[in-house]
Parts: sequence; structure tokens; C-alpha cells
Amino acid sequence: MSARFTGKVAIVTGSSSGIGQSIAVRLASEGASVVIDYHSNPEGAEETQKKIAAAGGGKTITVKADVTIMDDVKNLVEQAWQQLGSCDILVNNAGVEKHAPFWEATESDYDLVLGTNLKAPFFLTQRFVQKLMEAKKPGRVINISSVHEDMVFPNFASYCAAKGGIRMLMRDLAMELGPLGITVNNVAPGAINTPINASLLEDKPKLNALLNNIPLGRLGTPEDVASLVAFLASDEAAYVTGSTYFVDGGLIRNYKEQ
Repeated sequence: MSARFTGKVAIVTGSSSGIGQSIAVRLASEGASVVIDYHSNPEGAEETQKKIAAAGGGKTITVKADVTIMDDVKNLVEQAWQQLGSCDILVNNAGVEKHAPFWEATESDYDLVLGTNLKAPFFLTQRFVQKLMEAKKPGRVINISSVHEDMVFPNFASYCAAKGGIRMLMRDLAMELGPLGITVNNVAPGAINTPINASLLEDKPKLNALLNNIPLGRLGTPEDVASLVAFLASDEAAYVTGSTYFVDGGLIRNYKEQ
């Protein structure tokens, strides 16, 4: 791996498993110091640290933060500056979804989904930007969105609302923060082989139906997502802002409900 992130510090929310873990490992393997954020899985955060160490990656710290709580959000950013001296890259990866027909969705589930997937990136990015402005530094914001910022997902109305919101937030912030040298982009995964999709992988008819909708004929991997995040976080993407990049094997161009 190259060392294009040497001297850079990144926060990756929800980096104790899945896509977030792969992003943290990828950035660290290219020289970044990484703040590994976790909510309820300290063992996973330790595993991320071990993977980074095995890859010869940069310095890491772990921070427990519920990104729906504003004090935790502020502390997460503060720890990057206090322990690692700076913060250049923010990856808003933490996310959650709740399955329910629209007419059965509860207020508590709605609050959890919108709080985690939309409110948290809003205020985390705000605090990240405030610190950059104080230091007069540029930066990178990358939101892990979803194909469902654009594509319907029956029985997941709150998730679609949150991801649609993050699409417009990204577009607005690209305009507002561009003059500060801060780029803002979304990475929108499709069907990725992660623990959250374990039940899908075991349901062969359902899995095959999904694969028939994916032109490349396979599920994505967390590493597929991490590769694009690494590009957007790098100086190679210095002139790239205000867009969503789909990592979905072509799913969004070919999707149809079964």
C-alpha cells in the first residue's frame, strides 16, 4: 500500500465491524491515524485495531460514542484533536435500519433511524468543520449513504427518508463548505456481504433473485466500498465534491421488485 495518508487523521464512525471496519483498516494501512468509533461492541473495536496493526497501519485510538447523543459527538471529535493532534477526514459510516410496514412503524424506531443516519452525520460534520475552521485547515467529509438514497425499499420508509436526507445534506454542504477547502461526497453501497446481511446469504432463493438484479452478478465486499472511500479521502480527489458514488455492481440501474 502507498502512504498517501501519512500525517492525516481520520474519524470513522461505526468502525467496529463491517464496512466501517474495512474503511478504518484501509485508511490506516495507507498511513492515516484513525479514531475507531464504536457504540456497543468494544471487542469489535479491538479487532479493528488488531487488523490495522497486522497491516502495518498508522496509530489508532478507540472512542465509545453513541452518535445520536450530542455530548458523545463533541467528545468524539475532541478526542481526535487531543490524542492525535488534528482531524482531516470524517467518514460518517454508522447506520441502522428497522424493518416494518409503514403503517406499523413506531416513533422510537423512526427516531433511532433518523437520529443515527441523518442527525448524527449533520452534527458530527458540524463539529468537525468548526474545528477545521479554527485551525484554518481543509478537510474531507465522506458519508456512507446507500442506494436507497435514490431507490425505493418497501418496509424501510424511515431508512429511505434518512438516506434521501443525507443526499441533500451532502449537496448543500458541498456548496457551503467548498470555499473552506472542505469536500463533501457520498458513497452509496448496494448489496454488500456484511454480518447485517447474514439472513439474506442463507436464503438462497432470495439471494439469487437479488443477484439477478445485479449486472456484475455478485454481492459487493466491504473492501469494494473502502477503496472508493480511500480515493475520496485522498489528495487525488481534491477537485471532487458534491456527488454520490454508487458501489452496487450496477444494481440501481437494473433494480426491479420481485
